[in-house]
Amino acid sequence: MIRPAELIERKRDGGRMTPEEITELVLGHTRGEIPDYQMAAWCMAVYFRGLTGDETLALTDAFVRSGSTLDLRSALGRSVVDKHSTGGVGDKTSLVVGPIVAACGVPFGKMSGRGLGHTGGTLDKLESIPGFRVELTTDEFVKQVREVGLAIIGQTPDLVPADKQLYALRDVTATVDSIPLIAASIMSKKIAAGAEAIVLDVKVGDGAFMKSVDDARKLAEAMLELGRGAGREVVCLLTDMDQPLGWAIGNAVEIREARGLLAGEESPPDLFALAVQAAGRLVSLSDLGVDVDEGTRRAERAIDDGSALEAWDKWIAAQGGDPSPDVLPDAAVRKEFAANRDGVVARISALGLGRVALDLGAGRRTKEDSIDHSVGLRCFAKRGEPIEVGQTLVEIHARDEASADNAIEQIGPLIELADESPPPRPIVLETLT
Repeated sequence: MIRPAELIERKRDGGRMTPEEITELVLGHTRGEIPDYQMAAWCMAVYFRGLTGDETLALTDAFVRSGSTLDLRSALGRSVVDKHSTGGVGDKTSLVVGPIVAACGVPFGKMSGRGLGHTGGTLDKLESIPGFRVELTTDEFVKQVREVGLAIIGQTPDLVPADKQLYALRDVTATVDSIPLIAASIMSKKIAAGAEAIVLDVKVGDGAFMKSVDDARKLAEAMLELGRGAGREVVCLLTDMDQPLGWAIGNAVEIREARGLLAGEESPPDLFALAVQAAGRLVSLSDLGVDVDEGTRRAERAIDDGSALEAWDKWIAAQGGDPSPDVLPDAAVRKEFAANRDGVVARISALGLGRVALDLGAGRRTKEDSIDHSVGLRCFAKRGEPIEVGQTLVEIHARDEASADNAIEQIGPLIELADESPPPRPIVLETLT
């Protein structure tokens, strides 16, 4: 029997733990045998001292072993792919990538989460579609991936419960910002959910959890190592979150933008580029036996020939939703924020605009908060674009005049215009394989 106090002391002093010790510690806490205060102390020791690669792999494995797992390969006879984002502002990439990949003939199965603070959640966006069900049983999930080729659902309660318990502790003890703990949390859910190939979108910048490329690279490398240790094919994309992704920030507004891209409508170039690159990577990691270039070509073709939109309609209907954009909720008030001078967009604060959307009601500050799916922003100012005086930079979708006016007051300092264009910055900053 382990003695938690000894393990806390050893980690506090920079020592190492064996995989067996980590497993007993994590599973003992999950069973209620080790109290929260000792696990909180251990998290703080890890926050300052870190974990080795072997320790992080053991922690991930313990998380996976704490609950049920899915074997999608056995259930479907195919390799299933998945995509995960570390969270940002306007990030509706999974909503676009899933239908593209499914249209390419690759099964896509994803268990997703909800938003908190300025970062939006995929499930919240999907729930703006009338009738859409995010809660499916495991059997329903597998059946839909088999028959439709695509399912995005909420995480089942019996999937990695140890991580859920530990994250709740980290959230209230200021130990969330630990790369090994973040990596183990993310990868345990991906491994338990059964996908064999995963593209990880690690956001970098103002609106992201990781503010620097160096920190994002460390997280990506840790997750790649965990994927290899679990026998998964993993690719990490480090992507720009110094400005919102796409134009839309919110829930229904992002659903409209995602569907519009798949329908071949005019779409934000950064979202299109990221979606095609991520989808191309997933197709190349699948069992189709094609390389990245061919995977990317197939992704672009799925948009061009309408098959990605067909996959969207089929997917939304399969989970009880109405795929028509006409049924999405509309905000009662729309107002515009316009440029007060000519110039070039030098900076847009993704974090700031995310907080404006949060104030409008598009997000939640606590897990218990409710969301107004109709409200949000459409930010047409993109870094490096020329702007004329009077041009609309942001369209506000609000529930009432007061909240719309409050949003306009906040937006001014968040968008900077200059006389010269800033250096170009691609949406995908690095690719790690």
